[in-house]
This record gives sequence, C-alpha cells and structure tokens, in this order.
Amino acid sequence: MPYKRINDYGVIGDTHSAALVAADGSIDWACFPRFDSASVFAAILDDQIGGRFRLAPAAHYHSDQSYLGDTNILVTRFVTDFGVSEVTDFMPCYEQANGHIAAFHEIHRVVRCLEGRVDMEVFFQPRFDYARVTPEMRSHSTGVSASGNGEYLALASPWPLAIDGDAAHSRLSLEPGREAWFVLRYGQKAPLPAHLYRGKDKLARTVSYWQKQAERCVCHGPWRRMVVRSYLALRLLEYSPTGAMLAAATTSLPEEVGGVRNWDYRYTWLRDASFSLDAFLGLGHTDEAARFMGWLTRVCVPCGIKSRIMFGIDVGADLREVELTHLEGYKGSRPVRIGNAAQHQLQLDVFGEILNTAYIWAGEGGRISRRVWSLLAQFADAVCENWRYPDQGIWEVRAGPYHFVYSKFVCWVALNRAAKLARLLGRHPKPRWQQCAEEIREEVLRRGWSPRKRSFVQHYDTEALDASSLLMPIFGFLPANDHRMTATIERTVEELSFGGFLRRYNSDETNDGVTGSEGAFNLCTFWLIRCLAKLGRLEEARDHFQRMLGYANHLGLFSEMTDPTTGDMLGNFPQAFTHRAVILTALELGGQIREECV
Repeated sequence: MPYKRINDYGVIGDTHSAALVAADGSIDWACFPRFDSASVFAAILDDQIGGRFRLAPAAHYHSDQSYLGDTNILVTRFVTDFGVSEVTDFMPCYEQANGHIAAFHEIHRVVRCLEGRVDMEVFFQPRFDYARVTPEMRSHSTGVSASGNGEYLALASPWPLAIDGDAAHSRLSLEPGREAWFVLRYGQKAPLPAHLYRGKDKLARTVSYWQKQAERCVCHGPWRRMVVRSYLALRLLEYSPTGAMLAAATTSLPEEVGGVRNWDYRYTWLRDASFSLDAFLGLGHTDEAARFMGWLTRVCVPCGIKSRIMFGIDVGADLREVELTHLEGYKGSRPVRIGNAAQHQLQLDVFGEILNTAYIWAGEGGRISRRVWSLLAQFADAVCENWRYPDQGIWEVRAGPYHFVYSKFVCWVALNRAAKLARLLGRHPKPRWQQCAEEIREEVLRRGWSPRKRSFVQHYDTEALDASSLLMPIFGFLPANDHRMTATIERTVEELSFGGFLRRYNSDETNDGVTGSEGAFNLCTFWLIRCLAKLGRLEEARDHFQRMLGYANHLGLFSEMTDPTTGDMLGNFPQAFTHRAVILTALELGGQIREECV
C-alpha cells in the first residue's frame, strides 16, 4: 500500500498512549503501553514491514472522517456502491473514583452497517519493538493473539480470523443495524469474548469525559470549534500519570520528505510544556496547569540548576538517540530515530520560559511553594551566571553553539519575571537580577540588531534572520510598535515568508548542523499573526488566522510544519506547539489573553 499523506490521519488516545488512524481505516501507528514505548504498528514509518490494523470495505469506497462531537472518538464513514458503513475508533479514557484516568491499554473498533449490505475486510499485522520482532500468531475461539519478545497483544473478534503467516485476516458481511465490535488489548495473552470488555459502557463514559472537558473551555467567538479541537489534541498529548506534556505523538515524520530531519518528539521539553500551560490557563483549565506545575516540581527540584531541557514522560526514561536502520522511513525519509540527543544541549532560554509560566500561574492564583520558589530563584541566579555563554537555542541546532538573540532576550525574561514573581509573593527581588537584566537588554539591542538589515538577527555576528525574534513583543521585551520591532516584523515577512507561511530561518544561511531543507514552521506563522494584532492590524491578523486554520486537516489537526507548495503536512503529528499556538492566537484576537502568555 502506498504511504498516505500525514494530513489523512486522525488520532485517538487515552492519556497514556495514542494511535494514528488513517481515512482508509488503517491504524498505522500505535505504541503500548505508553507514548514512548516501542511501536506495535508502524506502517507510517515502513509501509512494508511496519505493521498495521486495517478495517475497511472490501469493495471500492469513498471515506470521510470526523470526531464524535467535542470528543477524541473518531468515526470513519465508508460509502460503496452496495452500502454505507462506519467504523468508530476509541481508546477508553475516563476518570475512576480516585480521580485518576485508568490505563486499559485497549483500542476499540466498532463497525456498523448504516445502509445496504457491506462486506468488511479485517487485516491485523502487529510488529513488536519497532518492527524488529515478528510475533507468533495464535488462533482462539474468541479471536487471535500475538506474542514476541515478552510482549502480548490480544484481538477479540466477533468473527473468525484466519492466520496467514505473520498476519490475521477475515471478511464479514453486515446488514443495516448490525454491528461488530473488535477489541485490541495490550499485555493480554488470549482475548476474552468481546462483550466482556464492556465496550458500550466504556464508550459512553469516554464520550462523557471528553465532552465535559471541552465544555469547560472558556472561549467564545468564531473560532471556538478549532480552539476546542486544539485543546482536545493537547489533552491527548498529556501523560496523565505524571502530568508530563509530550511534544507530539510520533517519531521521525520528516520535516522534508526524503530528508534527514526526522526526530523523536515523544518526550517532554520544559519549553514546550511551559507554553502548553499558558494555553490551558487561557482556557480556564487550571487542573491541567496544576498537574504540570506538580510535574515541574518533581523533575526540576531534585536537579536544581542542572535540570535537563527535556525528559522522558516518567523522568527516568532512556533518551539515548538511536537510528533504526531496518525501517525505510516515511516515504523513504531516513533515518528513523528513537530517543533524542538534544537532551544534552545547553538551551539558556528554558529558564525564562519556566519563570514566565510560574509568574502566570501565580497571577492566576496558583500556589508557589517555598521549595518551588527556591528553585525558581536558583534559575534566576543561574541566568546571571551563564547568560553570556553561547548555546544551541530554541531550535536545538546541532552545530555551534552560537550567541542566539532569542536565548539572550529570554534570559532577560527570566530575570524580569523572577523579580515580578518575588514581589507578587511578598518577597524581595535580588538586586543583581535587575542589574543583570539591564546588561542583557543593552547587549541584545546593540549586538542583536543589524543596522544593514534593519532587523534583529538570529545570533550575534550574522545577518541571517530568525522568526523567533517575533516573540520579543509577545514576551514584552519590546513593544510591537517600537520602530526596531516593526522593522523586524516587516523584514521577517520579506525574507522568511513563502506561500503565506513563515520559515524558522533560511537553512541555506544558517549552519544548523543538519543537511537538507524543511517546510514552513506553523508556530512561527501564528507568532506573526499575534504581532500583527499587537500592532492594531486586527483585520489583517484575523484574515491570516482564518487562512492558517484552513491548513488544518479534515479533523482540525496540525503537524509541526507545512509544505508551502502543496499544503501537505510535514513533521511529527499532532504537534503540541502548533495546537497551543492556535489557542493563544484565537484568545489574543478575541482579547482574552494575558500579556505574558507566549
């Protein structure tokens, strides 16, 4: 089967793991028991050997997908010459009596005939450990099972499945009103009868859970539907046992088809997670914000100023970067990577993003304990001691290090917010914070500005531009109407725009240590829209925002990047950075946002 576009996928999940379901009824990516576990289906990374679980009509069909209202339950509708059917896919997700979301490690697939008569084909081909293990398949009266390398999958089926080598398959006929319920469970050696999984009860409770979460979103106006969908996508990227926020649900979906810019995003970056908290608070979801602050305390307090920039979802996970050479990669995009070597980088901006988030949290009435305040004060001190060093920056370049302008001015943000937070908590800011902040500001305005380009640049001693400069007015480093900022905005559009999108930077002008090019970075375009709003160019900003929303897929989901030429999605999917930007941009345009929210 040919690779599908990334645009053609939906996502389901249970806040422990997630699965990508294509519009042709194929689950082409799923990891169990957690987001960062090895895959059991990975056809999206190797169409031949990756493994999939497909449920679709035997006859030629047309299909469309939608979510069941404001939920993360996916419905794929198939229309053939003989009838109409639909497949409902979900992973049970709801709170138990103790307030925790249980981990069932199940995918439920319900096929129904709506009109006529429909013959459906089932194809089940699991592959453990990123397709490095071909499982042993066994037949049972209740379905089939797969085992290998100490892992087990059980597929409960109401229809007999025939095993043919490394896969199981079947064909079933349905008439109007009839349905068949398939349940896939990880960690189970043999399937139970399908009805014993209590699928209908779990579906009802999952619907109720997601609907109640969506109803709590404080957002009004023309973009509420897209904002709620972005919120629900972010919730799918939260690992509920710890409160960790993933950057994305996948690894190695390419930034350029056929290229090498393929990274594992199934981890938690302090920067990304902090930004997501801003979005949750903006929507009135303080519970998610509280969970993140709890996670931040648990991972950062023990490390102090030596805290890493990123963590596995349970802190102790192995993040060593490894290339999976046996997989061909999405559309031949090699290498496929697991783990991420960026964990060892110096990225000085992280301190500022955490302190900014803590300040917003406290401003919303959130509690900052003495222990956490002590850590935050240490972060501010660390900025004073280290801001003069070069680093790898927000884009985690694998060259350099450089004196990135973004890193420098976010060091200023760290000290500015530390002082504000101290006063908010009834404490006294350290005098050195103010002194150091002034030094940073003076240097950025002097060395980060190019008189020739009439713009802030990417790093000292270069004339290359970087879209991260657009965060200066959003963070409050400079007002948007400052002549240097307005000039930078215009110059950024002039040099980095392509097809109505913004690139992060021009890869042919920046030595980022990686060959090849990349698509337009969706997040940067949303930064531009917010800058336009701050300049009072609201009609232009709204039009641009509406246009960007049109590049979401049929379900309202975004990846990391977009190919400006084709509109095809690039990069990992769904991407937290982008969905968070949708929320905050909509709130900005609706006048519902705090100035500090990034």
